[in-house]
Formats: sequence, structure tokens, C-alpha cells
Amino acid sequence: MTGRLWGVGLGPGDPELVTVKAARLIGAADVIAFHSARHGRSIARSVAAPYLRDGQLEEHLVYPLTTETTDHPGGYQGAMDDFYAECAARLAAHLDAGRDVVVLAEGDPLFYGSYMHMHKRLTDRYDCEVVPGVTSVSAAAAVLGRPLCERDEILTVLPGTLPPDILAQKLRETDAAAVMKLGRTFGNVREAFELAGRADEAWYVERATTQTQRTLPLSEVDPESVPYFSLALLPSPINNTFRAPDEVQSLVGTREEQPVGTDGSVTVVGLGPAGPEWMTPEVRAALANADDVIGYGPYVDRLPDRARQRKHASDNKVESERAAFALDLARKGSRVVVVSSGDPGVFAMASAVTEVAAEPEYADIAVRVLPGMTAAQAVASRAGAPLGHDYCVLSLSDRLKPWDVIAARLTAAATADLAIAIYNPASKSRTWQVAATRDLLLEHRDPGTPVVVGRDVGGASESVTITTLGELDPATVDMRCLLLIGSSQTRSVERPAGPLVFTPRRYPQGAG
Repeated sequence: MTGRLWGVGLGPGDPELVTVKAARLIGAADVIAFHSARHGRSIARSVAAPYLRDGQLEEHLVYPLTTETTDHPGGYQGAMDDFYAECAARLAAHLDAGRDVVVLAEGDPLFYGSYMHMHKRLTDRYDCEVVPGVTSVSAAAAVLGRPLCERDEILTVLPGTLPPDILAQKLRETDAAAVMKLGRTFGNVREAFELAGRADEAWYVERATTQTQRTLPLSEVDPESVPYFSLALLPSPINNTFRAPDEVQSLVGTREEQPVGTDGSVTVVGLGPAGPEWMTPEVRAALANADDVIGYGPYVDRLPDRARQRKHASDNKVESERAAFALDLARKGSRVVVVSSGDPGVFAMASAVTEVAAEPEYADIAVRVLPGMTAAQAVASRAGAPLGHDYCVLSLSDRLKPWDVIAARLTAAATADLAIAIYNPASKSRTWQVAATRDLLLEHRDPGTPVVVGRDVGGASESVTITTLGELDPATVDMRCLLLIGSSQTRSVERPAGPLVFTPRRYPQGAG
């Protein structure tokens, strides 16, 4: 009779986390097989050592390479395929002789484990059974003291070997995540978290549950210090109150349970001018905790779908109705987030929500506003520092205020020699205000005054044009643009890398 093959999971590293079944099988096996790199030190064997017995045969399966290059005609994969075929032959010899073989595997045998390569090659010829083990993902969540995922959240497990842009996209689309296979991939992994705008939420866990365990915020890790046996964890975003790992132990048995929160509330947030990299950590946390997300359709569409959240998109001309809807949901116990592009307090939803919330029927509803990067700041950053001194912000939209008021304010700003950030310069139905604004400002400003036209800054079709007030072409300006008009002191300097626009901090005597 042939022997039986066992793939035995040892858990994340603490020998006390080896299951009772795994310990029994290890002690009873005729042959113990384990992998290691060429240095010969096997983590799996060291974890299993308390359960080994004298007289057992050991098969030490040494990888021919890990991160090195190879002259194998099949490259890295060819060399590994040959190695696994050789290992399977060595184990098959024992099985044919009637010996039971246990292959040790860190974590779980079928979760990024080497045992699976033996299983695939031998399961059609021999009885094979797998004993699951505690994964490093579960261990990492445990040592951080953070829930891995709750309720209807989606957990995604990713290999760090993915390209940063693909990895970033996956991180944007999930609630919680674990990124495996660090070591030399760590730089790319951290870049992916930054591209996804989630680096501040992520934690680094090294050798969880062992005596050499280490935990750090991902942003604080030295890439040169990262071993293969580590991972990056993005824990559950629900209940973001967090205690550092060293605090958790001291509070065992005494810490109070942090409530997820059942009282309704409305939080108005700014998403920034474009993708998630422009979003603040405070805003991301609010979005992660929301039951309902409300906003103008294109802004809501920028956010990933979450199974436990409801999205409510609407037209851009129903701000008051949107605010009342949000407050009514909150009154029923929902945690509501109302989204705006840029900053919610700049021609956006903060004013609409607070105005409706001031009505007596909503007096008991908690309302807060979280700031965001404004479009004016984003456009200014692309040109240099055109808003480096005093400036004002105006909207050319005459939907909520008459043109006479807009014209009077433009004149006042021009007379005061302020730099001006102009929002909502044009739309399909408003095509004449940009030309009228230019002509009005030319009554007070030199035609050579620098003008910055930013379109879709931070987006896929971003463009920034630096021109002058006299040469500003209204036909090139649409609703997705923002204009920055310089003061008398604003300068545009030609440089090899492109023009640089700035307004000096010092205002000279008698200028303007």
C-alpha cells in the first residue's frame, strides 16, 4: 500500500497557533518535508519543531533560486517547474514505499503556499489531504487589533508583484485589502497605496505572532528593511477609531467597545478637484463609514461601489432638495455623506446643507463639513503661485445672482488690485460672460496681466494654458475651466521647463 500525503498548515509563526490536528499529524508522520532558500534555514521546520519526534525522515527541499537570475533555458519559471517536479519525485518515492509524508507549510497550505505545487503533481496518484492553517492575513489583523472586514464589506487579497497602477486600481475598488509578497516589491506596493489615495489607512505587519514581530504605519517603513514574510494591510474602514498595537495589550480586559454609531448624521465633504489622490484622509474615513452617499452624479460616480452603501446621484440644479433628502435620511438613523467636488464650502454643497439644516425640523441632526482641495488651489499649483498674495474668488454663474452684482464685484476686485479666481466661467447656455469679464477687467488692468486657464486639472484631459488678459480667447473657456487673473504685481517668467507664474508676497508702496 502507498503512503498518504498531507499538506499541513502551521499558521503565521507562533508554534502555539498550530492546530491540534496539525500537531498530531506532524508527530505521527514517517517523513517530514519542508522548503527553504539556499541558506538552509526553514521557518516551517522551526515552527513545527516542538511536534517532531526522533527517528523521522526529513526531506529538505531547497529552492534553486529566490530572487536571483538564472541561465535556465526556461528562465525563472522553467527553473522552478523543474525544481517542483524533482521535489514531487522525491516525495513520491516515500509514498510508493508506504510512508506517510507531511509537507509543512507556513500559514495555510493552499494560500500562496509551496505545498500546492506538490498537491497538483501528486493528488492524481496518491491520497492527499490538506490541513488548513491560520493565514498571515488573519494574524496581521489580530496583532493590529483591527477588524479585517465587517458587515457587507469586501476584502481583497492581492500579490505585491502586480504593477503599481493595476494594484492601485484594485485598492480603490475595495473596502479592505491585504497585499502579500513584499520584500523587494515594497516600493511598488507603497507607490500603489499612494496612487490609490489610501496610504494613510494602511499598516505594515512583519512576521506576525513571532518574537520578531513588527508593526508600523505603511508610510513609516524603510523599504530596505522589508523581508518577504511581511504584508501590507488595509483594515476595515468601519469604526476607524484605532489604538496602536502596544496600547492594545495594556487595555485588554479594560477597554470599552467603540460603538459603530447608530445616530444619524450628515457630513458634507470635498473630494478635491479630481481623483482619490486629491482627497484628504478625513474625507476618506467619512466616506468609508457612510451608509448613504449623496451628490451630483459625476461626483458620486468617482467613488467606488461598496456593497453596504447606497448611492444617490442627482442633477446639479437640485442642491436644496438634495440637502433636505440627506437630512431626512439622517433623521431615520443613516450616516449620510454629501459629496462636492473641490471644497464643499466654495460654491458647493456645504452652504446648501447648512441653510436647510438651519430649519427647526432638523435642529437635532448633527451636521459637519470636511474641507477639500479647491479647484483654485489645484490650478494655481500647476502654474506656480499666482495666488501668492491677496486674492478673491468669484463665480460668473448668474443662476443664483444677477449679472449686475457679478459685474460690480469684478469691478471692486479689479479696483482693489486683487488677483481673482473665477469659477463657473461659462456653460452651454452662458457663452458671453467671459468676454464681458475680460473687457471689464481691461478697464483697470494692463493687457499684459498674466492669466492662467486650467481645465480638468487632475483629470485625464488636464490642460493648463498661460496667456494674458489682452489675449484671452473666450472661445477656449468652458464650464470645466477655472480662470486665474493676476494682479498688477503678478509675473509670468519664461523658463526652459515652461513658464512660471507668481504673485510676490511683498506689495510695493504706491502700486495698484
